[in-house]
Amino acid sequence: MVDFSLSPEAESLRDLARKFARTEMAPHAAECDRTPRFPEEIYRKAHALGLMNLNVPSEYGGSGLGLFDQCLIVEELAYACAGMTTSIIANCLALEPILLGGTPEQRSRFLSPFCASYQLASFCLTEPSGGSDAGALRTRARRDGDAYVLDGEKCFITNAPHAGLYTVFATVDPTLRHRGVTAFVVPRSAEGITPGKDEEKMGHRASSTSTVRFDKVRVPVSDRLLADGEGFGLAMRTLDQTRTPIGALATGIGQAALDHAARYALKRETFGKPIAEHQAIQIKLANMTQAVRAARLLTWQAAWTIDRGEKGTLESSVAKCFASDAALLVADEAIQTFGGYGYMKEYPVEKLLRDAKLTQIYEGANEIQRTVIARELLRGYA
Repeated sequence: MVDFSLSPEAESLRDLARKFARTEMAPHAAECDRTPRFPEEIYRKAHALGLMNLNVPSEYGGSGLGLFDQCLIVEELAYACAGMTTSIIANCLALEPILLGGTPEQRSRFLSPFCASYQLASFCLTEPSGGSDAGALRTRARRDGDAYVLDGEKCFITNAPHAGLYTVFATVDPTLRHRGVTAFVVPRSAEGITPGKDEEKMGHRASSTSTVRFDKVRVPVSDRLLADGEGFGLAMRTLDQTRTPIGALATGIGQAALDHAARYALKRETFGKPIAEHQAIQIKLANMTQAVRAARLLTWQAAWTIDRGEKGTLESSVAKCFASDAALLVADEAIQTFGGYGYMKEYPVEKLLRDAKLTQIYEGANEIQRTVIARELLRGYA
């Protein structure tokens, strides 16, 4: 029988994340969005509580959680502020290639010192000219004796100006396309790394995003993950793992929007009664509820599938795509429920709409997700 109840341990994790989100993140969310400001003091507290490096095994100093438990935490954090959540969980994305492709020596050498104290890492895949075409990288990795020399630029890199470690995907030969992509672990201390200025973003403004320039950066062969040409597959396997928590993040945004709309509908009166008693508003709230609950269940299913050891490409793409579309829909309907007030920054729902939009774009735009879903589906009929 399918069981949707949470274990006492999972309930405890969710309660910890909820308390942190409501007491530490939520009170500063509007100010960090308005300024914008990178609230590093909050991220340090998240690290101290074990709410960062969620996917890193405890033997290396991480939380060692399965994907389902990670999603429980991410939804609670995103309920308070999606931008802060993006920065808090970015380490999971950046460190996943080391977990999947690193040798035991590499995992110990990179992960243990990194998790021992508060540090941030960045996942460097996207480039200005490539976007979703990860096989068309222009950042070059030229072999030079016992090292590689990296030259190129990455864009839209979360936490880049604050990161102490970068996982970088470059190509040993652009003509090989995805067969030339190779992965490296590069410390910020390496000479020739220059993060750009913070991007002015529509949403997620508490999170730092910038370009990163690699100018003749020497990387020892011992810091390469897997062999030459195996980086593309490693990046795709990484995203299979980390895409599902984006579904949880989007679900957190949607739940927050629904809660704000329902509470407002109960207290706002028109024509002599609360607008919650008007059928038009009830239909909106019903549709919003369906969307949020379906997003959560699809996310849970994807996490459960991957935790069982299955690849989960189809399930994670479905969860991320549906939940992010749902978050945007629910946030938009929340604004409509608030009416003119919803459009004002004095109220919280316009931020939720801006934050929801990014979930349709990062970790694989939803157009790409639909392509992946169709490809995985058709394999079952071939």
